[in-house]
Amino acid sequence: MKYFLLPFLFLTLEFGVVKAQVRSPDEFLGYTLGSRFTPLDKVLDYYKYLGKTARNVKVVGYGKSYEGRELLVGIVSAKENMDKLEQIRANNLSLSNGQKISGKSIKQPAILWLSYNVHGNEASSTETAIKMMYALVEAKSSNIQEWLRNTVVIIDPCLNPDGRERYLSYFNSVAGIKPNPNPLAREHLELWPGGRSNHYYFDLNRDWAWQSQIETQQRLALYHDWMPEVHVDFHEQNYNEPYYFAPAAEPIHQDITAWQRAFQVTVGKNNAKYFDQKGWKYFTKEQFDLLYPSYGDTYPLYNGAIGMTYEQGGIGAGLAVVTIDGDTLTLKDRIDHHFVAGMATLETVSKNAERLVDEFRKYFENARVISPGGFMSYVVKGQSLGKLKRLAVLLKRNNVDFAFGGDAAAEGYHYETGKVEPFKIERNDLIVNLDQPAAVLANVLFEPQTKVSDSNTYDITAWALPYAYGLNAYAVKSIIKGKYQFLEDPNPALSKVQKPYAWLLPWGSVEDAKVLIALQKVGIKVRMAEEGFAVGGISYPIGSLLVYRSENEKLVKELSAKIVEVQKHLKVFFYTVNGGSVDKGKDFGSSVYPVLPVPKVAVVASAEANAQNLGEVWHFFEQELGYPITMISLDDVGVLDINKINTLILPDGAYGDNINEKTQDWVKAGGKLILMEDAILSVVGKKPFDIQRKTYFKDELSVEVAAKYQSRRQTNLSNAIPGAIFKVELDRSHPISAGLGNYYYTLKTDERLYEFLSRGWNTGVLKSDSYVAGIAGEGVLKKLEGGMLFGVQPEGKGVIIYLGASVLFRSFWENGKQMFANAIFLVN
Repeated sequence: MKYFLLPFLFLTLEFGVVKAQVRSPDEFLGYTLGSRFTPLDKVLDYYKYLGKTARNVKVVGYGKSYEGRELLVGIVSAKENMDKLEQIRANNLSLSNGQKISGKSIKQPAILWLSYNVHGNEASSTETAIKMMYALVEAKSSNIQEWLRNTVVIIDPCLNPDGRERYLSYFNSVAGIKPNPNPLAREHLELWPGGRSNHYYFDLNRDWAWQSQIETQQRLALYHDWMPEVHVDFHEQNYNEPYYFAPAAEPIHQDITAWQRAFQVTVGKNNAKYFDQKGWKYFTKEQFDLLYPSYGDTYPLYNGAIGMTYEQGGIGAGLAVVTIDGDTLTLKDRIDHHFVAGMATLETVSKNAERLVDEFRKYFENARVISPGGFMSYVVKGQSLGKLKRLAVLLKRNNVDFAFGGDAAAEGYHYETGKVEPFKIERNDLIVNLDQPAAVLANVLFEPQTKVSDSNTYDITAWALPYAYGLNAYAVKSIIKGKYQFLEDPNPALSKVQKPYAWLLPWGSVEDAKVLIALQKVGIKVRMAEEGFAVGGISYPIGSLLVYRSENEKLVKELSAKIVEVQKHLKVFFYTVNGGSVDKGKDFGSSVYPVLPVPKVAVVASAEANAQNLGEVWHFFEQELGYPITMISLDDVGVLDINKINTLILPDGAYGDNINEKTQDWVKAGGKLILMEDAILSVVGKKPFDIQRKTYFKDELSVEVAAKYQSRRQTNLSNAIPGAIFKVELDRSHPISAGLGNYYYTLKTDERLYEFLSRGWNTGVLKSDSYVAGIAGEGVLKKLEGGMLFGVQPEGKGVIIYLGASVLFRSFWENGKQMFANAIFLVN
């Protein structure tokens, strides 16, 4: 008997030795966790160390940040689960396909995904991720061992490595030998742009659905490979705030199920139990709602999981800070709070694992047949293939199924008119049928009007993709299935005509801007149609590009070959004509076909600029257009050389009282000045800028004077506009409107509107019936009518462009990108 036990004893001792060899964070790092901030490379090294040393951990890299920093997750569970991890993943993923499974409930662990440090300066999160992983690897208590038998835990220690390192770099550069807890100490006051955002100053916690950033794209690819039952996003808020955990506040989107709401309550009660034992302050059901679909809690909810946000007070706290209550909050305190919340959540998930897995399965089964919004299909008309292709990319990244085309008649809610109307389904219409696993997410992204139970929201309240993309669409209450899996490209084979009179390209999407860039890059002179025309049975709208052979053959060798190369590379088609006359409009010798200058672009990128909007501009040029820009400080604006910089962009921001003096001579000499959002306020009422805020008579606006203090938040909402969609009347004869469609739908987050320009063109106007969707208080609606939002003012040889609303909002407002590209490349 004793000989029989020897092998078992040997294995037990061997396992014990391996366990003993796993070093704690303090041992590995060489300092006590919480006594300083841990650089990202050491965090990753520790995770990789655990992955090599411990038997119940697997480390998976999933990409790199813009600055080349590694992104990875650690996966930890009981040894028996780790031995069949791929089978567990595949089984779990099969539950999300929406197919009914007969028989008993699925017997397998629940998947719990914990995300840390999506905002770089919320730095206690990553420190917690170190402690959390070690505790689960060690699994010293029988409780943790039992929890891991029922749960596979995926831990992402840092979603935003570039932002975190920016914060740590600043903090370490100003911190003393000992932390200074005085809130006025500079270690608590970050300099612009701060560490919250990623490399391009994007808020990655607003990017889950839009996936505009490389970190999000790579993370969501891994997320969709696992589809967890529970996802927790760990954050920090102002250091004077107590801890926040679920349940969330209203408004809660109608597509979030009763089970998802109830389990948030279950989790919250268990978290509260442990916080009560510690005497820690916390709050629930306030401020953080579940509406906007692109958060780390809502996006998982719309994908069948229990999504939750946890918020620890700590932004700007450094290693220690004295709070408004007179207490000293340390980094160790913040780690402890997040750690306890994480472990309490694991306990709840483990104890409810079987129910979680079963409800996860039911969620996707029900999603195929139940549509809370009442619509079963969305049909997006194929009038702009460039925009439609960009929409298709977004849907694919979100695992939303779609198809194209048909020839049937249908009836649906018309996004443009707001009425139910008949329409014909055509070959290139994009059709999203809600009989699919991703039905809920698809419905949330497309629903024309989001229903809101409580108007005190944390973010925007309207985002319907047809408005954002500027595409004509219908919401239909019946199931419509597309017939094709691909678009039919109406363009014939690439034009190989060697000596046409001209090559022509209709302008209709951002993709056409890339064509213009490619042509100009090889020295081809490109002209633009300031008026529409028709030739050879084809109509060409305003903004269409023209390349005249005779004038370019003198400039470019092998002109035809270079045009063919551009066509192949960008997959576009140039039409050709053999003469200079047209069937309708002006002949090609007319002055309505001016040569487009090559933009030499500078962007003000100093502390006066709103970092988020600056990042949107920066990202658009570098990542979408591949176009060079020069980032300058505000101090350099007054010494611009028109021969080196002919286009200057002032992002949303506050630029002081003398920006007009710094720019007016440059503009008159031929410069193009683009003022975005609040940048306009810096020039209001100053010569030579012909721009004034819209004014109101007192009796036009009603004011609530008898409001009770208890209802102060709701009363203030009369003048609130957290983010609503308005229909902009366009001057369609102006090049800035090229390719935008009948109307432009803008997202408004403020009440600002401007008087009509007396010199220039009021290219985008809000009328009395401009409101479309989202929350906008009555007081705001009265202000947002009868005024200019977008305008163009000629000044000397130059031009001033006023963009009074965000056209690059979080890089998902695609039709705004079109307007911005028009402003850069077409407006002269």
